[in-house]
Amino acid sequence: MIKVIVLCVLFAVLVAAERTRWHQLDNYSFEKYVKEYGKMYSTNEEFSARKEIFESRLREIRKHNANPEFSWKSGVNHLSDRSEEERSNLLGYRKDIAYAMKAAKPKREYNEKIDLSALPTSVDWRTMGVVTAVKDQGMCGSCWSFGTAQSLESFAAIATGELGDLSEQQVLDCTPNPNQCGGTGGCQGGTVELAYAQIIQSGGISSEWTYPYVSYFGKNFQCGSITPVVQLSSYNDLPSNQQPPLMQAIATQGPMAISVDASAWFDYETGVFDGCNQTNPDIDHSVQLVGYGTDPTNGDYWLVRNSWSPTFGEDGYIRLRREQTPRCGTDVTPSDGTGCKNGPPSVTVCGTCGILYDSVIPVMSTTKKN
Repeated sequence: MIKVIVLCVLFAVLVAAERTRWHQLDNYSFEKYVKEYGKMYSTNEEFSARKEIFESRLREIRKHNANPEFSWKSGVNHLSDRSEEERSNLLGYRKDIAYAMKAAKPKREYNEKIDLSALPTSVDWRTMGVVTAVKDQGMCGSCWSFGTAQSLESFAAIATGELGDLSEQQVLDCTPNPNQCGGTGGCQGGTVELAYAQIIQSGGISSEWTYPYVSYFGKNFQCGSITPVVQLSSYNDLPSNQQPPLMQAIATQGPMAISVDASAWFDYETGVFDGCNQTNPDIDHSVQLVGYGTDPTNGDYWLVRNSWSPTFGEDGYIRLRREQTPRCGTDVTPSDGTGCKNGPPSVTVCGTCGILYDSVIPVMSTTKKN
């Protein structure tokens, strides 16, 4: 199975390698973009509207790349012709639920002293054969289900030596949102914690092959038949806004689901990203943290796997600035007007794009092979 996954990853990388890069955009046009990405529009009116969106975005991309002070480059991708509303639909992390769940849990004291100098200088779990190929959530706000399934895929592979794709669709269909916070779950959003709790109650999670992903175009479905292939016994939240526990966990345990502010990511192509609103970050997206390292030019980074297809960023990944002293900001809209009661008026979130706020580690029921 691992060999199959590796071949899929290589194929995705080869396809992505044929894309036009940021340094090739001087004479780039909408017509070239349509051909390169196989875009099809139903009417002339839509063609004109998409062209206007794309050309406005291309001007901003060129302007950004002309500034040598930035540590990352922007580029075109499959999202470059989408409206802001369409892009925002990809951000399906329901922070209102997360805040309510965190508030309901007793506070855990974290007093462990972590010697960061004893950890590896870089970690990349992709090189260890425990990360599946980059996926595409499509037009559904299902990032939370992808973060859930991807983390379980990796931890199951670490435990058993067998890597396989797990069902994001089961997570979407079968995880109720009992408090009706911000919607009803599914493509309207959820959290990894909510998903893990439901997977435990359901007896496990199915494979992608027996419960395939069908919500690409944003439609919700009823919960179907579950055939568990991976079981989960519990899960642990890391302490919020503390960098040493996250570094230790990613170095010693495995790739995990995290939550971030991804509202400024859409045009990212390469480099170490530092373009989020650090004063008032808005946590809105679930992704998978797969490692960390140091770029010889642009410094320390976190290695993050997204679910917006391999045409996003660095073959589906983004590197976020990793600071020795993380900056903190205030999310002033923790409920986003979604009607959850008893939520805080604001919360503190730390790290680039709020990466340190909400990290979840699954505890598997399987036993690691020797």
